[in-house]
This record gives sequence, structure tokens and C-alpha cells, in this order.
Amino acid sequence: MKSFPSFVALFIVCSAVLADTQAVVTLEVKEGNSTCIKAEFSAVFSITYNTTNDTRTVSVFLPNSTTVDSANSSCGSNGSTPGLMAKFGPGHYFGMNFSTNGSLYSVDTLFLRYNLSDASLFPEANSSGPVDFELSASVGIWAPTNTTYRCLSPTTITITRPSVTFSEMKLEAYMPGNDFSPAERVCAADQTTTGAPTTTTSAATPTTPSPTPAGTPEQGSYSVKNASGTVCLMAKMGVQLNVSYFSQSQNKTVQELLNLTPNLTSSSGLCGGTNATLVLAQEETTVLSFLFTVNSTSNKYHLSGITLQANWTDMMSPFSASNTSLDYLRSSLGHSYMCNAEQTLFVVSTFSINMFELQVQPFGVTSTQFASAEVCQIDQDQMLIPIIVGAALAGLVLIVLIAYLIGRKRSHAGYQTI
Repeated sequence: MKSFPSFVALFIVCSAVLADTQAVVTLEVKEGNSTCIKAEFSAVFSITYNTTNDTRTVSVFLPNSTTVDSANSSCGSNGSTPGLMAKFGPGHYFGMNFSTNGSLYSVDTLFLRYNLSDASLFPEANSSGPVDFELSASVGIWAPTNTTYRCLSPTTITITRPSVTFSEMKLEAYMPGNDFSPAERVCAADQTTTGAPTTTTSAATPTTPSPTPAGTPEQGSYSVKNASGTVCLMAKMGVQLNVSYFSQSQNKTVQELLNLTPNLTSSSGLCGGTNATLVLAQEETTVLSFLFTVNSTSNKYHLSGITLQANWTDMMSPFSASNTSLDYLRSSLGHSYMCNAEQTLFVVSTFSINMFELQVQPFGVTSTQFASAEVCQIDQDQMLIPIIVGAALAGLVLIVLIAYLIGRKRSHAGYQTI
């Protein structure tokens, strides 16, 4: 499969549910009469481009007229990389490359080419011609061989600035037949039960051991800058990941706590009017994304989505978890959210986050300092305890004082004359 010029790293982010008008396309790569790659999914691309006066962000839906570009698709014969390249509209392309270790296959490269000369999608663009992006990293789409990968939930993958959101996805590579295998590996976002990654052929029995001790994580300072280099999102927090995964060495499901180390963690993301994303990447093994969303009716924002991509040493396969229906860290526009107490944010059955000494402001940042904070309920309750105790002690002292004064007055009443 031919490679487009490459850009940078992987950011996994979350997104809202897509519009009902989005099409589900079916694409097949064949060699002779045999199908080696088959994919069914809907996709929407979020693309930011420059106009004469400002920048615009458009949503480009993959249309049902999308076809396979045979010249740039391959089953992997003759030493080529197995891959699917789709083409749509006037000069737009989207593709994915696959790899396998014999027991698992995965998507390890994504391609996107969009044509700014297409005025119907990019009105008033101040440049023309194709723009290419490439993501070469694990994107969390994998399954055992002879098994179909299925993920109905929306899952967003960001390739530098553009992002693609998949939903209603069924996919298989290195196919033994011409149709999807009946065995399925279900993505974490679709799972409703605990245990190891779900496949209909799994023989492993999940266990629930105690998590590995990790201690309290160090508080890190993270930020996101907009196109002009101005900080548009700020966060201070200690982050501890609680993950259940299938251990290759122990041959069972284990639960591990891992602390993000600030000096090993980089931050990036995107700022928008109603959505903002913070992406934390620790070395090349852990990518954690937070999606904040504004409710324009109430003028409040909240943490609506969390996604984790992890590829730790002992994992049988890369771990992926995402939830885009969360409601955490709620605060008002123009304010930051603060919580010094430990909070646990449950994402899916196999993944949660413990947060420490948190302060975040994803919208309305006007300086390098946080705006006035709205404090979490846990901190408010903790602040009330000494107030209540102090008030009770003051009341007790007052009662004792009143009793003393009454007793003193009676003792000074003297004797009556007979």
C-alpha cells in the first residue's frame, strides 16, 4: 500500500454521538475472487482549515458513494503491506494499514487526504490542493486472527488536528473466508461486563485480584495552546490509572494502578467554542484523553468523555477504553473547577481514574492564572465538618456559661428576713 507523507502522533479523543443521517459504508479488498479485508463503518472527519479572515472547522461525512481505491489497496502479497484505501468526492482519500503477529491483527496506520479545492466542503479556503496526514501508531482497533472486530459505539481518533469518528464498525483483516468470521472481539466501549477483552472464543477466566500499589501520584501542570500560541486550557492534577487487563506472563486478568509522571508526560489537544480536548501522553505507552463539553443553555461545562490507549509491557494486547457519556467535573463558564480530595472517575468496567489535587479550566482562559474556582461537593463537605464542630463547641461553651451565670445569680440572692 502506498504511503502518504507522514505527520505526528496519536491522540485518542472522545466525541458525541453522530447524526442519524450518517451513512454506513461497506468496503472490501480482494485478491482474485477472495476477500482479505472487509470493513463496515460510518465515519465523520472534523477538519480545521484556514480562510482569508479566520479558521473554520467542518464535519465531513464519509458518503455511501465511497469506493475502494484498488491501486492503493493490497492483501499483502508480494511483500506489500495489507491495507484498505477508500476514495470519495473530488480527491479525498481515507485508508488504514494492518499488521499481524500471527495470533492478533491490528490497524497500525491511518491515512487522510482532503482536497481544499473542493469548495462544497471547504468554502473560502485560502489555499487549494490536497493536504495529507498520516498516523503511524496503534489506534486500539485489533482482534485475534479469524475474529471480527466490532465497535458500535462512536470512537474518535485524532491525527494531529483532523480527527475521524467511527461508529457502527465491523472489520476484519487476514480473512480466512469472504465474509466476517462469526467470532467477534467487542471493543471496550461496547462492553457491559467485567473481565478480559471479549471474544466468543476466549478461554480465559477473569479474576479480580487486588490492584498493584502505586502510591499517591505527583500533581502535574498541563496546558493546551491555540493556533496563535495562547494558552486556552489549563489543568493541574495528579492522575492514577486503574486498569484491568489480561496479563501475558500470569495468563489471567490482573488489575494495576499506574501513576502518570509529570516530567514524562506531554500535553496537547484542541480548544473550541463548545468542545475542548486535553490529551496526555506518557512516553509511547499511554495516551489519555479528556473531552470537555459546554451546555449553552445552562452556561455550564463538564467532562463528557475519557479515552485511554495503553500498551504496557505485560499486556497480552493493547488496551483501549472509551466512554463519551460521562458527566464529571461540572462547573460554570468563566470559572475553573477545583477538587483537592481524591475523586474516582469510572469510565468502563475495566478502567477508572483516581484524581488528586485537581484544578481545571477548559474554557474562557484569559491569563496564565485560573479563574475563580467552583469547589467540588467533597471539598465543601470537608470544609463544613470543622465549621459544624466549631459551632457545636461554641454552643456547648455558651450553655455552660449561661448555666454558670444562673447559678451565680441564685447564690447571691441572700437570706430572707423573718
